[in-house]
Amino acid sequence: MLKRLLIALLLLLAALPAANAQNYSFKVAKLKYNGGGDWYANKTSLPNLIRFCNQNLSTNIAPDEAVVEVGSPELFSYPFVHMTGHGNVVFSDAEAENLRNYLINGGFLHIDDNYGLDKYIRTEMKKVFPDLDFVELPFDHPIYRQKYTFANGLPKIHEHDNKPPQGFGILYKGRLVCFYTYETDLGNGWEDQEIYNDPEPIRQQALRMGANILTFALTVAD
Repeated sequence: MLKRLLIALLLLLAALPAANAQNYSFKVAKLKYNGGGDWYANKTSLPNLIRFCNQNLSTNIAPDEAVVEVGSPELFSYPFVHMTGHGNVVFSDAEAENLRNYLINGGFLHIDDNYGLDKYIRTEMKKVFPDLDFVELPFDHPIYRQKYTFANGLPKIHEHDNKPPQGFGILYKGRLVCFYTYETDLGNGWEDQEIYNDPEPIRQQALRMGANILTFALTVAD
């Protein structure tokens, strides 16, 4: 536990030089990847989630997301990295190694399937952790029970294939290092209301679950 807390502190400190000019505690980042998939999707989602967390959880996150490439050393500057898209994803061996090192040293990756990402991301994450698989998290997992309680797991934001939403994790030595939200479209729910015209209660469910994920990533040790 102590090691986990120390690593998390180091990640936060690494992010401080960029954020200090505005007195923010840290930044979160969107992951830029190769393969042709639209890593840049949901342009308003992370800023809205950040605003929600700052207003409702008293966090002090820089309001604008950063963009970081999978293989960049800058990845280690962000304690929380978000990944989304609809299409193809390709990690080189060097990128997979960099992402693995980031995750096993205290980083956290949230992957949100924006519909169509699933078959690609499962293959590429096996490059990152060849010996580990995504496992579905039980509904009593702490990620569903931070400030907001989701007794039945992930909320359903948008419908695609008439499948239930599922939350999958990669656990490294017992620690959740990657959380993959599937068949829910959380990121769409974080977007500006006029983009999808989702009812406000649905948007609030998406934002609350996103806040839980971010809170878990930053504060929960193994």
